[in-house]
Amino acid sequence: MRKMPRLLLSALVLLVSALSSTSPQAEAALLWQAKVDPWVLRQAAAGQADFLLVLRTQADLSGAAQLDSKVEKGRYVYDRLRQVAQRTQAPLVAALEARGLHYRRFWVANMLWVRGDLSAVQALAARPDVAHLYADPWVRLDLPNPSPAQPELQTPQAIPWNITRVNAPQVWAAGYTGQGVVIGGQDTGYQWDHPVLKPHYRGWDGRAASHDYNWHDAIHEDIGQSDANECGYDSPVPCDDLGHGTHTMGILVGDDGAGTQVGVAPDARWIGCRNMEGGYGKPSTYSECYQWFIAPWPVGGDPFSDGDPSLAPDVINNSWGCPPSEGCTDPNVLLAVVQAVRAAGILTAQAAGNDGNDGIDDCSTIIDPAAIYAASFTVGNTDLNDNISGSSSRGPVTIDGSGRLKPDVSAPGTGIYSSIPTNTYDWFTGTS
Repeated sequence: MRKMPRLLLSALVLLVSALSSTSPQAEAALLWQAKVDPWVLRQAAAGQADFLLVLRTQADLSGAAQLDSKVEKGRYVYDRLRQVAQRTQAPLVAALEARGLHYRRFWVANMLWVRGDLSAVQALAARPDVAHLYADPWVRLDLPNPSPAQPELQTPQAIPWNITRVNAPQVWAAGYTGQGVVIGGQDTGYQWDHPVLKPHYRGWDGRAASHDYNWHDAIHEDIGQSDANECGYDSPVPCDDLGHGTHTMGILVGDDGAGTQVGVAPDARWIGCRNMEGGYGKPSTYSECYQWFIAPWPVGGDPFSDGDPSLAPDVINNSWGCPPSEGCTDPNVLLAVVQAVRAAGILTAQAAGNDGNDGIDDCSTIIDPAAIYAASFTVGNTDLNDNISGSSSRGPVTIDGSGRLKPDVSAPGTGIYSSIPTNTYDWFTGTS
């Protein structure tokens, strides 16, 4: 066997020694970075980033499926989620406080909202109890468009066309008007005392209003994106600083009892959560509203001790999205949260989005959490002639590799007449 030259042998020994001494550090760097969304790395490198720190340990909610009633499911889910969060978050909280970082705890998934710089991101991602750091960017609401100038759409009717198109009057005649159903909405907020909304607000008993367990504001600070904030922060009363939420809730329940009826379920009750400021929300505010819906707590209450799952809504309307173009680059950012809502026996309806292109190359344009999830009941938009609206996003869902068929249903969403602040009405178009 030919002998290896001594010089070459020495060089190889040195190279192997160098690689073996640096590879653990290089491997560690790759490992922690793989647990962090690229958006978080970019933002943190430039200063500070907001992110959702998800722990490796998550609650097993499979037992909820074996329970019969919604109340039982809600209590089971609430208790299981809180127990896991309480048991596992303490070491992380201690680490965050030692660094002086701002944070907010959640139980809807075992996670915390955190604001930190790159050194904090690296230290947290390197922890073995941390699964992932998801981006928490401020996301602009895809606002509905003004309705087409069609006379049949622009003339207010006793019962708007979209209500009759889904055969709601026939359902009412059969005795089903939404009685006994509680609808939750998370949006830009709500003008609770609008004439078509006030009689149906769960916090109104006909004489006085109580917003405890019926209203929550998930906006706690200025987002720096919009000056349109008439509500302030942590508003103790329902408020809408854009009008979008008031319009969507009107479609659901709106009826003033005096001839103006714009809602499909006039005898349902509603509760609301504000997840946007001036049309800007983020995954953490969406998650906070979902959490509140599973077990509403009173205004100013503690979500870990004051929640009451017996007061959860039956269904939640979600007329918002979290697009990749605005930082929601991981499609799973809200997956565990939405799955927890469903496990609690709550239906979560989600707008498909308005990214359609008039039927041209617009397949697989349903790309935003939470519309993409199997656990979401996703809704598209049809027009007066029962055609799919050109702006309505289409399936199948490919952004998460699932090929999932979506939307689950399409319904009138073009030229919809409903309530807006202050005590008035307008027509809008969109999957909202």
